[in-house]
Amino acid sequence: MRHTITVLVENEFGVLTRVAGLFSARGYNIETLNVAPLQDRSVSRMTLVTRGDERVIEQIKKQLNKLIPVIKVEDISHAVHLERGMLMVKVAANSDNYDQLLELVEAHDAKVVDDHLDSHMILEFTGKVELLDSVLEQLGELTTIIEMSRTGPLGMRRGADGFTV
Repeated sequence: MRHTITVLVENEFGVLTRVAGLFSARGYNIETLNVAPLQDRSVSRMTLVTRGDERVIEQIKKQLNKLIPVIKVEDISHAVHLERGMLMVKVAANSDNYDQLLELVEAHDAKVVDDHLDSHMILEFTGKVELLDSVLEQLGELTTIIEMSRTGPLGMRRGADGFTV
């Protein structure tokens, strides 16, 4: 099963290496990883996605909690939560597909970041991971995908309580 784990860590040199090392040393895979500092820039929030049964995920959480720079760990997969990812994609644009590309952008409340008719467009989509996968399929049917970059999902529990230090 796919699990989204959020981790608060001290924002210091080598933390990411230690977390990644923990996973590789035990033969676990990190499918996606996003890291950014919080308002208190001495703390960063990691959102990582991995796969495993409940026993494996519990072991991962215990091992993460043993690392010195880790402040807090939470598997939000079973909690009511929101997940969103971002996709930036450069596509071939021409007079034949331009209107269809704009319709796709409008249908998904996306943005045209860079627009060069008869050359290319850079489009920005945000939403659930499944939506981004679907958008890529639709774009592949409309035009040539020149380049793409995407985040893994960012996750956050719903409700008034925060995941804070």
